[in-house]
Amino acid sequence: MTAKQFLFIRDATLYTLTAFGGAQAHIGIMLKDFVNRRHYITEEELLELNALTQVLPGPSSTQTLIGIAYKVGGVWLSILTFLIWIIPSATALCLIAIFYEQLGEQGRFKHILDYVKPIAVGIVGFAAFSLARSVIKSKVSVWLAGAAVIVTLILKNAYVFPMLILMGGIISSATEASAEETEIRVKLFSQINKNKVLYFLGILLLFAALGAVINKTSPFSLPIRLFENFYRNGALIFGGGHVLVPLMFTEFVEMKHYLSANEFLTGYAIQQALPGPTFSFTSFLGSMTMKNAGENVWGQIIGSIVATLGINLPGFILVLFFVPFWNDLRRIGRIKKSLSGINSVAVGFIIAAFIFLLQPLGINPISLSIVVLTFLILNYTKISTPVLIIAGVLLGIYF
Repeated sequence: MTAKQFLFIRDATLYTLTAFGGAQAHIGIMLKDFVNRRHYITEEELLELNALTQVLPGPSSTQTLIGIAYKVGGVWLSILTFLIWIIPSATALCLIAIFYEQLGEQGRFKHILDYVKPIAVGIVGFAAFSLARSVIKSKVSVWLAGAAVIVTLILKNAYVFPMLILMGGIISSATEASAEETEIRVKLFSQINKNKVLYFLGILLLFAALGAVINKTSPFSLPIRLFENFYRNGALIFGGGHVLVPLMFTEFVEMKHYLSANEFLTGYAIQQALPGPTFSFTSFLGSMTMKNAGENVWGQIIGSIVATLGINLPGFILVLFFVPFWNDLRRIGRIKKSLSGINSVAVGFIIAAFIFLLQPLGINPISLSIVVLTFLILNYTKISTPVLIIAGVLLGIYF
């Protein structure tokens, strides 16, 4: 290990423990610490990596960090950095899930959640508004977002998500490619290792088949199905954590009833107050799913590990897979055009999930006022989400 690589590991650890605020804030910290202060990569390289993560499914800030590590020390440093980045927050959320029942027995904890949960709903509402403002720019995008809302609310089926994402990408990219672009595309795909593509898809299909074949009473059935659920979503989620959370709510709460709306919102609110990736929220989901299925602490830990690896592996594999081809990939217009349709569908998913998330709050003037106030604060001030969550905790303690 070189001195530069050792220093990078130290900086990556410090970054992990201080990276609050989600993907938008994370890129700013990377620019300050990894580019301007340490010069691990240039600003141009950072922006290119960030652009690559925008056209790939998965957690954008995680993928960008992995890409930086790859440029500094190759695959082994990418793997080590990935583990450093996801383990602390995933561990914390797993522990919260394990002790959730004991916390829930405390009246003060429930009272705190009365303030924190509507803040979490307001954060999702603001995410929907922010994404819509940036991607809804044409009649096609409006129709795609609207269709995604309606179909999600009516069908409530997890397999609606990949179908709508695929359709959104196809519709928005349905234009003729130039001859030059076709030549670039032929060159790019001629360089891609077809076996790696088959491995990537094979993992998804294998666990989907195992989940369907293995008897649901088997102790291995639920972890396998969970891995398939998370891996599938990790391979399909464009737009980062603010898209992940609504999709998870729709699938795990509304469709499959793995956990309750209150449990879901509690875990999400706690994650918002922690540094690290939003995708680590899945650690809580996996652990709570196993808990509600009657599993012991070890079963919950397995659920946490399965969920965390399942949601992150597709993005981890893809960013390392495409970094060598990025110079050609970024020149293909259809990929960029498909992204607008995918993001439009994602807006629809978030709006539908926001509607679902409002239902547990009921017709409660205080809760609804907190949702609206959270939205207004995020929209008109520079106050970050962790500050709001902490404020909600303090309100629950003192009022």
